[in-house]
Amino acid sequence: MPYPTQLGFQDATSPIMEELLHFHDHTLMIVFLISTLVLYIISAMLTTQLSNIRALDAQEVETIWTILPAMILILIALPSLRILYMMDEINDPSLTVKTIGHQWYWSYEYTDYEDLTFDSYMIPTEELKPGELRLLEVDNRVVLPMEMPIRMLISSEDVLHSWTIPSLGLKTDAIPGRLNQTTLMSTRPGLFYGQCSEICGSNHSFMPIVLEMVSLKTFENWSSSML
Repeated sequence: MPYPTQLGFQDATSPIMEELLHFHDHTLMIVFLISTLVLYIISAMLTTQLSNIRALDAQEVETIWTILPAMILILIALPSLRILYMMDEINDPSLTVKTIGHQWYWSYEYTDYEDLTFDSYMIPTEELKPGELRLLEVDNRVVLPMEMPIRMLISSEDVLHSWTIPSLGLKTDAIPGRLNQTTLMSTRPGLFYGQCSEICGSNHSFMPIVLEMVSLKTFENWSSSML
């Protein structure tokens, strides 16, 4: 979860999020280098006493400022395409969970189990226990096994929603009449928080998401108790 005065992303919990953090740092360094070069050129042009009003063309300069941006775009595009292929769907997930967005809560269905469905509502502030997080805690958490590929099927019953878990690098729109798919895998146990990231009405800010990643044995015990 985020912490006060945080400037960067949340700590990565999945391999995809780790790759996204590396790509962010890679791109940010390129932006810093370009910004520094442009600032230097502007400063040099404003402070120099030299001028040349007889130059008709500058083939060398035009060649450089055509080839250099193309090379920079290639350096950004290649790792970007690699991550896109990594985020592609998997053929044989260990578990499939269907989540439906409502105004204003989420419902979940474990399609590999019969009758394992529940709704997940935000806990009102006046009902929070000491230590629980305001606007982030829910009455029914999504419990999933860690270190296993899991397919999430995401849709909506009414308006546009967005199922988002920042620390896992997940953000998938929930669209009425359409079934979107994303894949998640956590490398460690813990609680991971998210919220709807698509403005969906007056209570848009009050439909959080809580994932509880546990060991496979703990997940099996939980699923047996829910059936």
